[in-house]
Amino acid sequence: MEEKLRKNMLDQLVEQRKQSLKAIGGKPCSLFIRHLDCGSCNACEMELNALTNPIYDAAQWGIHFEPSPRHADILALTGIYVRSLDRAARSTLEAMPVPRIVTIGDCAKSEEEFQNSYAIIPYPDEVRKAIIAHVPGCPPSPEKILQALFTMANLISK
Repeated sequence: MEEKLRKNMLDQLVEQRKQSLKAIGGKPCSLFIRHLDCGSCNACEMELNALTNPIYDAAQWGIHFEPSPRHADILALTGIYVRSLDRAARSTLEAMPVPRIVTIGDCAKSEEEFQNSYAIIPYPDEVRKAIIAHVPGCPPSPEKILQALFTMANLISK
């Protein structure tokens, strides 16, 4: 039952992507994502990795993970923002041609659960200003992540 529901959701996502491609002139655009783990439990990373498996196959829709921030369209941040990765996040953001951040997972959105920890810091202004979307969930399903990435690809292509 769950498998059938998941396949139905995926089919709906694919149909939405096809419709949005028609709406922007039928030309697909590629989306290159630089992922940065800012202190997560790795559940969101497992869901991001699932996008590359044969079930979701994000590459067929032009969604690729990019090791270099200089070639990335979007920076995907997962996890709560920790002090030890602040410099890495800032330098990654500075290296991007157009800084755009998508936060993934509930930890990345709310700092309340861990606010009394010495290791957690709030987002710096340059990071906070670059956040354009959030994918909720703990962890969010690959379908939710894919839907958000399709939306980002459409926004970037316009």
